[in-house]
Amino acid sequence: MNARILCAYDGSATAEKAFDYALALAAAFGGRLSVLAVAQPPESAEVMETETLVDSMRAHFMTLFESLRMRAEGTPVSPEFEVTVGHPAEQILFHADALGADHIVIGHRGKSRIERWLMGSISKRIIAYAACNVTVVR
Repeated sequence: MNARILCAYDGSATAEKAFDYALALAAAFGGRLSVLAVAQPPESAEVMETETLVDSMRAHFMTLFESLRMRAEGTPVSPEFEVTVGHPAEQILFHADALGADHIVIGHRGKSRIERWLMGSISKRIIAYAACNVTVVR
């Protein structure tokens, strides 16, 4: 089948589960796995603060990616890793389109109903606007 799978990763416990699911899916179907982390800068910060924060977030995700690389060893999958900057839902959808992804795998965030109503849900936006299948892992 050779599916193209995009896994959104933020370092949370559900993102860890989503990675494991995406890795198993890619291995089972001979697919290619891309893992995307999105560094979201604060909306009202100084330019220097934003640059420092984004650099720090990139370094943090690169460190986390090392453990994911080790977990992928011994499988037929060689994941690709990338960190981008912006709004998570927009960046995930953009990268899914750019990759020609057949499937997006994301973790579910445990927000309360009020938080989801006020802020919206990244997974909800991705489900609504993705041009491919989406799996939300809890």
